[in-house]
Amino acid sequence: MNKCKFKALGMTCQATEPLEDELCFWHQNKVKQDTDLVTRLEARARSGEPMVGFQLRKAVLHGINLVHIGHKDGFRLLDCDFYRADLREAHLFGCDLSGSSLMKADLRLANLHCANLTGCNLLGTRLEGARLDNISWGQEIIQEQQAREAATLASKLDYWQQAEEIYRNLRKASEQAGLFENTGHFFEREMVMRRFQMPLFSPARFFSKIVDLFCGYGERPLRVVLFSMLAILCFALLYFIFGISDGNQLIQWNNQHSLGQNLDDILNCLYFSVVTFTTLGYGDLTPFGPTRFFAAIEAFIGSFTLALFVVVFVKKMTR
Repeated sequence: MNKCKFKALGMTCQATEPLEDELCFWHQNKVKQDTDLVTRLEARARSGEPMVGFQLRKAVLHGINLVHIGHKDGFRLLDCDFYRADLREAHLFGCDLSGSSLMKADLRLANLHCANLTGCNLLGTRLEGARLDNISWGQEIIQEQQAREAATLASKLDYWQQAEEIYRNLRKASEQAGLFENTGHFFEREMVMRRFQMPLFSPARFFSKIVDLFCGYGERPLRVVLFSMLAILCFALLYFIFGISDGNQLIQWNNQHSLGQNLDDILNCLYFSVVTFTTLGYGDLTPFGPTRFFAAIEAFIGSFTLALFVVVFVKKMTR
């Protein structure tokens, strides 16, 4: 073990070299109130020395400039502790903060453009007015992983609740920043986290899951289109099996018909399914026997789905 790491563990540091002593300072698990803290951290970043596991809880870093000028990749502050740190108006363009704790950190008006926040603890982080363009948020926040690994139901519910709060905060910050695509994603994740807090076999959870599958809580109009196409195809097959009427002729699958005749009949059934789903009802083809029941169900589903698609589409286009 490097000698200076003892201090990070609350033990006596016996560093003998200036660089080791500097590293001990950043790993000390105590509140740093040095007046030159911003200058020292900026100098550390420019030195190219590793910045891993720095203890910066409650540190006053107002307006710090950690932009790696002239480089594509920003500075890397990995697994650092910024709990309640003052990072207002900080310049963190392209910084890699993955694995760090930003819990209750103040990042108001900070520049986080192109930053990497994968695996960060964002519970209670203040992001009002921050620049959030092109941030790497990761596939999921750490509370989701912790919830899956939790041993008790109470712990799982607590982590799901934290995750919902974080996604709600990110949704509001993204909406304020005009990043409406991110806003929709975070709203969808917020609703999923809320669903996980519901009793497993409750009607509310079942309904929430249906809404998610059907339209992604109003954020995925393409799902409505795909559902509509699937419904039209399924009902067309039902009409082809049970038959519809074309005047005095019954359109139905018949193993004595040629392949071309059966294909023509199924296309007629598909046409009838489309006009029924869209409630056009030209009247040239009519349901027959049990297909009356199927046609009534399809018409109801179609009218509801088309109305829903309009609402979801307009919401996405006008946000």
